[in-house]
Amino acid sequence: MTDPTDSTPDNSNSIRKLSRNQILTLISTASLNFSSMICYSILGPFFPQEAVKKGLSNTVIGLIFGCFALFNFLSSLIFGRYIVQIGAKFMFVSGLFASGVATVLFGLLDKISDGTIFAAMCFLVRAVDAVGFGASLTASFSILAKAFPNNIATAMGFLEIFTGLGLILGPPIGGLLYETFGYEVPFIAIGCVVFSMGPFNIYILPKYDSVPSKHSFWTLVKLPKILVMCFTIVSLSSCLAFLDPTMSLFVIETFHLKVGYVGLVFLGLAMSYSLSSPLLGMISDKLPEKRKWLIIAGCLGTAACFSMLGPAPIFHIESKLWLFIFILVLDGFCIGLSLIPVYPEMLSSAYENGFEEGLSTLGLISGLFGAMWSAGSFIGPTLGGFLNEKFNFKWAAAMQGLLPLVVFILSVAFYSWEIHKRKRRPQSANFSTDQEREPLLQEDC
Repeated sequence: MTDPTDSTPDNSNSIRKLSRNQILTLISTASLNFSSMICYSILGPFFPQEAVKKGLSNTVIGLIFGCFALFNFLSSLIFGRYIVQIGAKFMFVSGLFASGVATVLFGLLDKISDGTIFAAMCFLVRAVDAVGFGASLTASFSILAKAFPNNIATAMGFLEIFTGLGLILGPPIGGLLYETFGYEVPFIAIGCVVFSMGPFNIYILPKYDSVPSKHSFWTLVKLPKILVMCFTIVSLSSCLAFLDPTMSLFVIETFHLKVGYVGLVFLGLAMSYSLSSPLLGMISDKLPEKRKWLIIAGCLGTAACFSMLGPAPIFHIESKLWLFIFILVLDGFCIGLSLIPVYPEMLSSAYENGFEEGLSTLGLISGLFGAMWSAGSFIGPTLGGFLNEKFNFKWAAAMQGLLPLVVFILSVAFYSWEIHKRKRRPQSANFSTDQEREPLLQEDC
């Protein structure tokens, strides 16, 4: 164990290593990010068309996508509050098992011929999947922040590579398996992969213990910065989820692509997001005072991208496949720009306001983060399906872009007020961010 009083000059130049627990935590959370995202993203290229064959409207299809987020929202709040009592590792693993089983069952629903029963069972199975995913994701964020207390943004940025890989591989694999084998095989194959992650993580995931917190979600949400971050998460999540029930239909109708190629169109956004996230995470950790500018710039960029996704009819620009893909690539970067700094901003705000450092506080923040992400994931496809049905994709995407634009205005107003407030505060009261600048690679203790 390294002596904490040792401050020899060679320490800064020495080779630093991740501890065993940190390595195992990264492997576990990476496996969750990859398997859950590949599972989540396979629906996009072909499920809307399959649902239309059953007689479902665009609004109902949007609700099927959205109900996942609704139940994920509720479960994230519950799991975040009781993560210490349940146990982070148990929550993580049991969530994977539930999600894997639900995914396999979803692949069997095409045997139902009646459209109403089909829709009802889709809602039920997606709800079970959402609860499982909410448990794993809440535990994942908490465990990751516990393992990397001073470098959470860098760790999250690194893991977003695997999130992106899941989003990248899900649509083309799902589309290919659907075209080759039919509706059942994509869900059964991916569901088995997710299920197999359970035993794998039972073996490798470290166990983290803590004591319950005296604070609650209500205490956390009352903090002004936390509220702004919540609005940011909702807007970005809704923008991503908006594309699930709408984009594949627009691409097929406008550019006349086959289902297998539709999955490739999804690559633009996922690749730019996953490849830029590690760099954005390191910037966020090394320069914590710049996080606000990353969030502000990302929200403005996201709003601009959605107005050009159609493009909006007011621009009188013809839809081109190359332009559509280019905007998706730019959008992926802008979403990462504003999303990656959000979790460490929430964490620093909680600690500034007297929340104790530990798994219980991390559970509250992780649960709130997951709940707000799920709220956006419900709003996006539900509102998107409705707007797409009443208007068209071009207008619907432009209207969706108003959400990050509102958050951009809100963020500018809040951070301007915060800067003014801190200038009037005595220098001794300022919160120290020295620990946040520590490198990710820590010496094994």
